[in-house]
Amino acid sequence: MSAREEPVAASDAVPRIELSAWKDRFGLTAGITTRGPHRDYSLSVWSGTEPVGQAMERWREFRRVFAPGFSTLVLGRQIHGREVRWQGPAAERWILLDGCDGHATREAGVLLAVSVADCVPVYLTEAQTGAIALLHAGWRGTAAGILEVAIALLERRAAIATLDIIMHCGVSICGACYEVGPEVVLALTGQRVDKSERLDLRAELGRRAREAGVREVTISPLCAAHDADWFHSHRASGGRAGRMIAYLGRAAPGA
Repeated sequence: MSAREEPVAASDAVPRIELSAWKDRFGLTAGITTRGPHRDYSLSVWSGTEPVGQAMERWREFRRVFAPGFSTLVLGRQIHGREVRWQGPAAERWILLDGCDGHATREAGVLLAVSVADCVPVYLTEAQTGAIALLHAGWRGTAAGILEVAIALLERRAAIATLDIIMHCGVSICGACYEVGPEVVLALTGQRVDKSERLDLRAELGRRAREAGVREVTISPLCAAHDADWFHSHRASGGRAGRMIAYLGRAAPGA
């Protein structure tokens, strides 16, 4: 099952598509940046694919666009791990965390962000409490259990049941474009194979979510690799791609 993902106005300073279904249903701001009209828009900070000064100016622009509703922006230096950190009340700050691939909160005014260029941005929410989480899930993080860690964190900190969590797997590389070696298949499924296989990581995350008790899972139909005019793909570009930013938050009241 998929959920509506729609481009914002072309005149907006930050090119992006937004998960309009989540805005309508939950009042959440959720989406991902795109390559933009000139196909070079990137928010890479650590990958070295563009000048740092240009990247930081784009980040300032990103903050200005979302500033009316979000005083706090949370971003981590990702390591393909399983750590998910809980964020408290909003303040006027930009939080940069080292070694963190996921964030969670139930506070308004806190915008969670992860960097992606093939890996899956996983959006999680629970309607009654307003708790949310956003994950950067590549095959390593998925195999390490980042999704299960996030679900347990939401259950513990927001006192919610897994069956009430809603999950969306956003724009990433699709199964048809993602060929992996036997070691990846073994790490994710426990199965031994003797050759490379195609891996649908979003389907694997959906399977794990349902196994954990999540009843509602949607998956984006968009692929970072074969929709390369819109998105950055590390695999399709041979490692030269920039980075998109997936984001999720609930705007502060009155914004």
